[in-house]
Amino acid sequence: MKVKEIIIVEGKNDSLAVKRAVDADTLETNGSEVSEETLKRIELAAKKRGVIIFTDPDYPGTRIRQIISQRLPSCKHAFLNKKYAISANGKKVGIEHASNEAIRDAILTVREEFDAPDILIEWEDLIDAGLVVGPNAKARRQALGEKLQMGYMNGKQLYKRLQMFQITKEEFILAFEEVLQEEQE
Repeated sequence: MKVKEIIIVEGKNDSLAVKRAVDADTLETNGSEVSEETLKRIELAAKKRGVIIFTDPDYPGTRIRQIISQRLPSCKHAFLNKKYAISANGKKVGIEHASNEAIRDAILTVREEFDAPDILIEWEDLIDAGLVVGPNAKARRQALGEKLQMGYMNGKQLYKRLQMFQITKEEFILAFEEVLQEEQE
């Protein structure tokens, strides 16, 4: 599988894992302190070929994604489910621990940001669905994030990503119904 865009990852091991899974060029942020120089390289890559942000499914990865996304608001995003990114000893989380198949799936289901999204899903919809408060809110958000290929997020991040990726109410309802169905099994 050949990827046109340059894939933004955190480090060398992530680059190696991505290159084992797909035919792609990568650009490394070298950790969570994204320098101005790195941001300029990412901007150039975005102008020339486009970029896909593909960071680890943990707090530092989310932070890096936010820094880049604020600078380049129309990036594409690939999300890897945390359960596919855990090391063999269960102590580390990262793209470098994921299988080639999990990496390919994440890149195939890339999401794109839009500059000025219309409000498609209201905050009240999330409250009514028990995604913001309640005993199952965290688990439901996690399951919904997996279904919609958006990663795990808190309630505010969920609302923002639903808007940013322009998830329709129909997509949201279908995915949430699957979450509820699995919850009852």
